[in-house]
Amino acid sequence: MAKKLEKVTEEMWVLCNKFNKEMADEFINMSDELSDETKPQYKSGIKIWINWIRENCSNKSIIDIKTMDYKKYQSWLYNQGLGESAIRFKRSCVSTLNNYILLYYESNYPTFKNFVTKGIKVPTLGEVYDKAPLNPKEYIYLCDELERLEEWEKLAYVKFTYSTGCRRAESIQLLKEVVDYESVDKTVKVKDEAGNTSEMEISTYKTHSIRCKGKSKLGVIRKLQFDQEAMDAILKWLEIRGEDNCLYVFAKMSDGKMVQRDKTSFNYWASTLFTKIIGRRVHCHLFRESRATNLVVHSGRSLEAAKSLLGHRSSATTQIYVIRDDSDDADEAFVD
Repeated sequence: MAKKLEKVTEEMWVLCNKFNKEMADEFINMSDELSDETKPQYKSGIKIWINWIRENCSNKSIIDIKTMDYKKYQSWLYNQGLGESAIRFKRSCVSTLNNYILLYYESNYPTFKNFVTKGIKVPTLGEVYDKAPLNPKEYIYLCDELERLEEWEKLAYVKFTYSTGCRRAESIQLLKEVVDYESVDKTVKVKDEAGNTSEMEISTYKTHSIRCKGKSKLGVIRKLQFDQEAMDAILKWLEIRGEDNCLYVFAKMSDGKMVQRDKTSFNYWASTLFTKIIGRRVHCHLFRESRATNLVVHSGRSLEAAKSLLGHRSSATTQIYVIRDDSDDADEAFVD
């Protein structure tokens, strides 16, 4: 399994080259094209690079870094056990910072060049992961085991995330107030595998407005649709949790009070307990992939239903890992 690097501590950071730190901070603050979610990741990647310069290149200025210096850094990343995707991201952090300097400080440093060149190849590690989505039996087994273990918050997360097909960053935004929302009861038309049309009654809920991933930095605002099973799981978790002042469904105790969880909690649950239960690698995005695949492949629902649920603009995107907001198309996804 690919490793992660330790974070650069404040004690390490204070010892780094002053110019390098100032340039890094300016780049992060001025990079309007980076989303609020991406900025911390880039900041962490750049801090690792600048601290490496301190420890391995006599703490010299970025302006004086040479191609061989960067080659040594990339080799160091590889030797630390990082995966191919992690190395590529760290490389992107450094290269993007270099391009920022080239664009805005060309007159100040006319001889500076982006030392991250195509000639320095990222090692192909041949990482192979089972990308098979959870089939319906595996999903039910996971939920049953979490209930048996009385892991009520984790069960609420799995059921809500699977039902909506949402992402980690969207799940953490869920507010407790959703338990007071009324269900939306509808009669929808569905087709079976033979093409016969029938009508069925369904009851679903919609969340408050949630900021979801989109092409713009700010993403898109949507209301996520989920079923009664997910609502029941949320109610059970909040009952067990009891009264507190935190507004969010997914919360943890910190310094004596309940606070909103971050995505790392979900990552940890998936990589440890969920993986142990299923017996193969489970990651958070797998629930989104599983929801789409199970709808289309195992339940015979239309690609349009999956597309609407997941929030894709194009069915071609949905097809890749087989949700138009306020669209009735998603209703078909909740028919048993």
